[in-house]
Amino acid sequence: MMRIAVASQNFRTVTAHAGKTRRFLIFEASPGCPAREVARLDLPKAMSIHEFHGDGPHPLDAVEAVIAGSAGAGFVRRMAARGVLAVTTEETVPAEAAADLASGNLRPATPHRHDDHDEAGGCEGCS
Repeated sequence: MMRIAVASQNFRTVTAHAGKTRRFLIFEASPGCPAREVARLDLPKAMSIHEFHGDGPHPLDAVEAVIAGSAGAGFVRRMAARGVLAVTTEETVPAEAAADLASGNLRPATPHRHDDHDEAGGCEGCS
């Protein structure tokens, strides 16, 4: 069984910009089974991964994976350092995204480009 956080600012759909997201639906999911919502996170701004620079524990440390509509390389790196897989998807239904990840069938998001960032910064500022 996997414990998966799905970025969802409105608690209804998968949302983008994982690093700035403060609301997550937490699911438990097993391959071939529907995902079951077990908790919700509604974090203060200082606890979004974009703002959180502490070395201490973070609520997302309790999950094995985070799913979002988009995530910058910085977010993916920071989550990996915490032992959490970060993935993006085009799926918009949070429970479906969690079930698909657990089953190995999650549709990846198409890469996006931030035209307002220079090459050196890439999407770092968005993570």
